[in-house]
Amino acid sequence: MLVLSQYYEEQYALDLIGGRAEGVGYLLKERVGDVESFVDAVTRVAGGGSALDPEVVGRMLGRRRRNSTLDRLSPRERDVLAAMAEGKSNHGIARGLLVSQAAVEKHVTSIFHKLELDPGQTEHRRVLAVLAYLRDAPNAEGDRTRVI
Repeated sequence: MLVLSQYYEEQYALDLIGGRAEGVGYLLKERVGDVESFVDAVTRVAGGGSALDPEVVGRMLGRRRRNSTLDRLSPRERDVLAAMAEGKSNHGIARGLLVSQAAVEKHVTSIFHKLELDPGQTEHRRVLAVLAYLRDAPNAEGDRTRVI
């Protein structure tokens, strides 16, 4: 299921993803104009992957609370995790960040380690990392940290 929305609605994106991000996507309608990106997102969702609009991901990341588990990540690891949240593969992340696929794999492994996502878990660690990223909302005081 790929949802196209005219407005950024964080809760809609979180509700859509729920506990599983396989086969779902949330894009702002303005992305349809970028045909290559739109077709890429549709292809990923149709193949069982996920696609989240970069604007939605950026806004969610901008709403992180301080002292969260994501604070353990380096800026580059946060870039990689943001790209993972957009539904990109390691190859797609490498192309977007202009690094090798091996470098992306190293960052992904480090992200799993820092977020304490054990390889022995029965859940998909990549999805769990993205969910941790997306659910990291502002604290009760509305404290926000911009990291992009």
